Amino acid sequence: MGTALREVRRLAERTPPSRERFIDLLRAVSIVAVVLGHWLATVVGYDEHGELIGRSALPDLPWAQPLTWVVQVMPVFFIVGGYANAVSLAAARRRGGTATEWLIKRSGRLIPPTTALVLVLGGGALAAGLFDADPARVRMVVWLASIPLWFLVVYLIVVALTPPMYALHRRYGLTVPAVLVGLVAVGDAARFLGHDLWGDGNFLFGWLAIHQMGFAWRDGLLPARPRVAVPLVAAGIGGLLLLTLPGPYPVSLINVPGERLHNMSPPSLALLAVATAQLGVALLLRNRAERWLRRTRRWTAVVAVNSVIMTILLWHISAAILLTAALHAAGVLPTPEAGSAAWLAWRAPLLIMCTAVLALLVAIFGPIEVRGAQRSRRLPIPIPIPVPAGLARTASRPVFRLWLTMAGLAGVACALLVNSLWPSAAPTVSGMPTFALITYLASAAALRLLRSIPPDGLAHRVNQRSTYSTGPYR
Repeated sequence: MGTALREVRRLAERTPPSRERFIDLLRAVSIVAVVLGHWLATVVGYDEHGELIGRSALPDLPWAQPLTWVVQVMPVFFIVGGYANAVSLAAARRRGGTATEWLIKRSGRLIPPTTALVLVLGGGALAAGLFDADPARVRMVVWLASIPLWFLVVYLIVVALTPPMYALHRRYGLTVPAVLVGLVAVGDAARFLGHDLWGDGNFLFGWLAIHQMGFAWRDGLLPARPRVAVPLVAAGIGGLLLLTLPGPYPVSLINVPGERLHNMSPPSLALLAVATAQLGVALLLRNRAERWLRRTRRWTAVVAVNSVIMTILLWHISAAILLTAALHAAGVLPTPEAGSAAWLAWRAPLLIMCTAVLALLVAIFGPIEVRGAQRSRRLPIPIPIPVPAGLARTASRPVFRLWLTMAGLAGVACALLVNSLWPSAAPTVSGMPTFALITYLASAAALRLLRSIPPDGLAHRVNQRSTYSTGPYR
């Protein structure tokens, strides 16, 4: 732990002045807010058979639904992702790199911490089966713990599309997100008319539109000036009020079970409205935040959170599950009614204990993410087993690398999507659909192979001097 803290301090101290520190702060704030929101908005109890159940508290708290306008910050993450991916891709191309190599490098940051979660959940399910645990209950636990993986499905697709979408941005500018917003409006109309399948395109169009906002911010089309920021805030808030209060969109920006239409899954015009307002607020705060982050301790804390940001996101549901199971086993699990005074009072100790459990999980699994980030800056990465010469030659060819990269990313995304869509109580041997688990592991291995073999004709130099200018988005 001491070594890790010293490394964080070293990276923070060596951050170049050109780095946009506010982007890292926004990333950290958005993910921490998601984690806290999930912990706070969950109610746990027992069914008529004495079995533990968990659900969202929002249906029981209509007064809290307008608060989701503030706490729904996942759009901030995608705005920041657009900014960071634009910076990273442009820097890679200045160094003579290709979009394919950029995607391979990006996979080194996203896939290793995800693989750790997948292997632990799969291994835990297999071990539970050896002790005759109810397969349906095991599947339910694995499904709950893997809820954060929906985010990775969407984000992987957005990252894979970054090179062509950034090219469109450079050519057409703000016309691209405008067209995507129009497609979201068409998808919303289809959902209102009962054609939900046609509206599922908003999973892609909505998040791409928000991601493009990050491109525009980075390239100066949306500068951090009041004349730009204030209209964005006004338009976003005004649009949100018009869409939700008179209708037809629900007030909550977090999915509420039983609602005819959701604003989050898939993204609706209401979510794009709040994304617009959030971007405006970020532009207003940017200059002041940059000055605030010049203090070493503040910036070091931001660097520390960002170094394990994926681990925090991926494991926070598991932390809540482990805590609930421990309290249940000890016979001291509180189950107050949602919205009651006792339930509200329980939020504070719940957050403290969940944070403690998550901190332990981050201490265990965080180094995987840290090492993945360090290795992605030193590609190629030698693998522990020898690679046949013929396979190495094939894997170094640009065309093969492009197709295998896209196949690997598609395989990972499809496997995680299948797991999310698979019935939460359908028994499986490993807690996940077997073919989805196999597809994931094979796709992750293919991407690992590509990271270990340099492309043909490209000389790689290992940079032993690590600075925070190279991570997480440079």
